[in-house]
Amino acid sequence: MFLKRFIPALDWIPNYKRTDLKGDLSAGLIVAIMLIPQGMAYAMLAGLSPVIGLYASTIPLIIYALFGTSRQLAVGPVAMVSLLVFTGVTALAEPGTSEYLTLVLLLMLMVGVIQFLLGVLRLGFLVNFLSHAVISAFTSAAALIIGFSQLKDLTGVQYESGNKIFSLIIEAVAKVSEINVVTLAIGVGSIVLLVVFKKFIPKIPGPIVVVSLSILTVFGLKLQNQGVTIVGEVPSGLPGLSLPAISIDSIMILLPIALTISFVGFMESVAMAKAIASKEKYKIDANQELIGLGLANVGGSFFSGYPVTGGFSRSAVNYQSGARTPLASLITAVLILLTLMFFTDFFYYLPKAVLAAIIMVAVYGLIDVKEAKYLFKVRPLDGWTWVITFIATLTLGIIEGILVGLGFSLVLFIARSAYPHVAELGYLKDKNVYRNIVRYPDAEVSPDYLIFRIDASLYFANMSFLENKLTEKMNERPEIKHILLDFSGVNSIDGVSIYSLEELMEAIRNNDIDISLIGVKGPVRDLLKKAGWDDKYPGQFDYHSLHDAVKSIEGKGA
Repeated sequence: MFLKRFIPALDWIPNYKRTDLKGDLSAGLIVAIMLIPQGMAYAMLAGLSPVIGLYASTIPLIIYALFGTSRQLAVGPVAMVSLLVFTGVTALAEPGTSEYLTLVLLLMLMVGVIQFLLGVLRLGFLVNFLSHAVISAFTSAAALIIGFSQLKDLTGVQYESGNKIFSLIIEAVAKVSEINVVTLAIGVGSIVLLVVFKKFIPKIPGPIVVVSLSILTVFGLKLQNQGVTIVGEVPSGLPGLSLPAISIDSIMILLPIALTISFVGFMESVAMAKAIASKEKYKIDANQELIGLGLANVGGSFFSGYPVTGGFSRSAVNYQSGARTPLASLITAVLILLTLMFFTDFFYYLPKAVLAAIIMVAVYGLIDVKEAKYLFKVRPLDGWTWVITFIATLTLGIIEGILVGLGFSLVLFIARSAYPHVAELGYLKDKNVYRNIVRYPDAEVSPDYLIFRIDASLYFANMSFLENKLTEKMNERPEIKHILLDFSGVNSIDGVSIYSLEELMEAIRNNDIDISLIGVKGPVRDLLKKAGWDDKYPGQFDYHSLHDAVKSIEGKGA
């Protein structure tokens, strides 16, 4: 039982149905055709040789198919992670050097270990601290950065601005006269064809058609002699065994980017996995997904790969093409291995402008302005979280942007919990319920007692707010003789809050006002009993409803 839970393949392989084979074969072939040019393009985005993208599309796919819980998730290189790799490693080494590749392998190993440990320790919930607003804004800004970073290959011009988007735009305008017209024509033509295929002929794999046409065009017209940059020789053969060079200094420097890739990659992966699983009526184990992705990255680091995760577009294609089980991913991996063994010479004349076009079209769909509009409509503060994260990512950088967004969203969370919603309640006679007198002005308020509802858990940071609000109400209504605190919305309370609440209750009682807690939930009641409240305040937190408390007070002649 444990082995089946840890290695899901032990469950689906023995129970494989022949009826699923046709769909898996079809999906495996289509995703392989899609992944070959994408993997090469994303590897270049990461500052690596195109063949590294193919290496990363083999062993990791096989490992995830054995250990992952999603039946249709297509794991491999993705644009977002590729940009993060480039951003993190270029600070330490020059792209294209052996040192750069060594650090990328170490980074992949670190990402794998982090994800694996998070899964084993059941810490998948930590990714929830990256709010959807932060991820949406970060992804949208990163998509723009990725798109503009491809200008050099799209135009044939070398730019010095790197990923600084505004500087890059200014430099691109200044160097417009240096554009290689043939290269630009190939790039723009590829974008047009990719969009046409994607929108009007989605069943035909546009990337492989564009790649094939461009290779034949460059070869036939000898366009490499006119300044068109081509991929050149792609090494053939299976990925060789590689050993990441582990050093404490490198690990400490790469740790922030490794954590970022671990969280962002997992969120992208599990979001798509859950979306497909909900349609197919099966469940995704988030922690097992972390284990699967972690082992895929650990394994890939020993076979010359770079960090991988589940991709949105390829997973959608995999699912729509009929994938029923992880066998589809195994078929994809085998086909790419065959490509590495026998067909790498085919890519010699592939223009880099085409790879740039593939990246640009792929990331365009990641720009999510609709999400920002929706957030501003529903809750403006979340909208501002989106805007601040977006601007920070564009201006400060990839890692800085997500940290700013995370920090701002946590500040908002702390502010909300420090200033919880509270309400004075009144009685709606026709409906026989107690409601917020601000929302229901017709609710009756008794001159003898104050009913005060708290809609949040209590802890050290929000007790002062509660005390101030109660004091304000008591000053507004000096005639009250009873205070009823509706605790039905309090799910937890910490020890400091219990102590502060005791002080508050003593101060209220010294003013000859009775105070009772209504609707106290079991976990909170247990803590109050541990604090000795059964002896200190007998019967004052035993009322189960406001009706019972009010009836008791009125029965005593209040």
